[in-house]
Amino acid sequence: MTAKEFIYSLPGQVNPDAIEGHESTFHFNLSGEGGGEFTVHVLDGKVDVADGFNGDPKCIVTAKADDMMGVVNKTLNPIMAITMGKLKISNLGEMMRYAQVFGFLK
Repeated sequence: MTAKEFIYSLPGQVNPDAIEGHESTFHFNLSGEGGGEFTVHVLDGKVDVADGFNGDPKCIVTAKADDMMGVVNKTLNPIMAITMGKLKISNLGEMMRYAQVFGFLK
């Protein structure tokens, strides 16, 4: 699975009850093959994904697509990825709120 495929799979993977009453916008800037620029918007139990950057993000995630998938597939420790600068997160608190829901931490 590529990073783009993973991002676009989020609406079907996220439990609506886990995000009911929540609102957030994430921008994912993923370089390399299988990457791209994506907006993930969470609103009242629903996740929408779009190509490009739309809206005002509460969190921006920047990484190589392969490194992000390493975190998702558990071949790259997320703390090490952040420490080594492979994964840059503009608002760590916001990401932590949604990391498990999105499947980054299972």
